[in-house]
Amino acid sequence: MSSAVVPPPATAPISRLAQLRARARKPGEASFFFYDAHFRNDAVKILPGEFFVHDENILLLTTLGSCIAACLWDRERRVGGMNHFLLPDAGGGTDSGRDTGRYGSFAMDLLIGEMVKRGATRATMEAKVFGGGAVIRGMSSINVGQQNTEFVLDYLRTERIPVVSKDVLDTCPRKVCFLPASGKAMVKRLATTNTDALVAQERAAAARAVPAVAAGGSVDLF
Repeated sequence: MSSAVVPPPATAPISRLAQLRARARKPGEASFFFYDAHFRNDAVKILPGEFFVHDENILLLTTLGSCIAACLWDRERRVGGMNHFLLPDAGGGTDSGRDTGRYGSFAMDLLIGEMVKRGATRATMEAKVFGGGAVIRGMSSINVGQQNTEFVLDYLRTERIPVVSKDVLDTCPRKVCFLPASGKAMVKRLATTNTDALVAQERAAAARAVPAVAAGGSVDLF
């Protein structure tokens, strides 16, 4: 008399968030993954100095003051990504490798490089640009938001990547949402009150990014 063969118990599929969290992280790549209840979608939060590239219907989120987020999308490969940088460049100073994404010149190279690895080409890329707001009262010496905005638009012009839409400058902080598979971007202008957390984040990140200056003078970012 033969006995019945009992199949092994089915293994529950690994969620996309679990897969993303378990994946090896590249230098500068965002790693804060969560489920966004408002959009009912998996999401990744892009912090200052980070970037993320994907080709699925996942939500890329960031909040900006004077910083810039460039959202790039390849209309043929349907892959996209977002970065978040604080300053145009290192100003001739030095910085640790983990911080290079804080500067626009490195952040744009990181984002484009990762998209090219996934099959994108500059000839079929387009950009949406957000941020660069003068959100901190009493800012002196340098209008960081304006410098960031001028840098990224000039960079994209040089690379011949068209800017199809932008929401930059002004005095308001912004929340930006980007879907890399479709290239759809959404921006929400936030109230200029209650920006303490955002200002503190940018101050802390900028303090780590600003190179040392000679004894003859100083740079006052805010």
